[in-house]
Amino acid sequence: MKKRHLTGIVALAAAASIALAGCASGDTGKPGGDKGSDGKGTITLGFLPSWTDGLSTAYLLKDQLEKVGYKVEMKTLTEAGPLYTGLSKGDVDIYPSAWPELTHKSYMDKYGSKIEDLGAYYDNAKLTIAVPEYTDIDSIEDLKGNADRFGGKIIGIEPGAGLTKQTQDSMIPEYGLGDEYELVTSSTAAMLTELGKATDKKQDIVVTLWRPFWANDAYPVKDLKDPKGAMGKPEKLHFLATKGFSDKYPEAADLIAGIKLDDAQYGSLEDNVVNKFGKGKEAEAVTAWLKDNPDAFKTEIAD
Repeated sequence: MKKRHLTGIVALAAAASIALAGCASGDTGKPGGDKGSDGKGTITLGFLPSWTDGLSTAYLLKDQLEKVGYKVEMKTLTEAGPLYTGLSKGDVDIYPSAWPELTHKSYMDKYGSKIEDLGAYYDNAKLTIAVPEYTDIDSIEDLKGNADRFGGKIIGIEPGAGLTKQTQDSMIPEYGLGDEYELVTSSTAAMLTELGKATDKKQDIVVTLWRPFWANDAYPVKDLKDPKGAMGKPEKLHFLATKGFSDKYPEAADLIAGIKLDDAQYGSLEDNVVNKFGKGKEAEAVTAWLKDNPDAFKTEIAD
């Protein structure tokens, strides 16, 4: 079970790198392209495949937007910074799963005037520090003085991730861990690889994670308590668009604003796309999910 999950995330990360190179060479269509040749127009979705909240909702939006007459292009990137830059410049029309309230606040402070918020679709997202279930530490404050058990390392994800910034700039200094621990950053796939190796051998490890994320169920992990609130409060996940999107595409904006997911709906969507169907079968995954979750939209779902 764990190996299947891990293989999927590594494959997604590899696909992201290949796709990013392709994007640098130029896309075949323009975001918000001419309406004459593509029906109602071309809408570009920008997302990070290794961040499976955005992967899942990107394919959900693709399905729905195409059903009402839009052409949809998928642009994959590997860092949040370039995605927000592309959104602000109009190179990307929609970021289908943004964390603008806390995790990505620094990007919103910089680019927010050129970005349009299409609404929140999920309201209980949070950043976490996690250890294996068998590790006899239950709070972040208990990491202090126990660095030897973890090799003096907190295993993180991408350097430009909001989770990385929150851990480095808030959690580590707040709990006085800077002299004992190094935050090791690389990628989500690399973090999960290390987590998988450690849990398979029943070794101690501390990692940066978040919810919602399928890995919380795929691996035997638990969130450490955060009595000082250094990882931030729960926040909402939003659909963000380039400025002026709803004026240009009001039907698309209304459809997107109508999507509201609870824990069960979101969890089953991500599980379908990432695990049950997997890479190359995202459309099938969304179709199956829509049949089981017809009430996930406030507006009518296209058949």
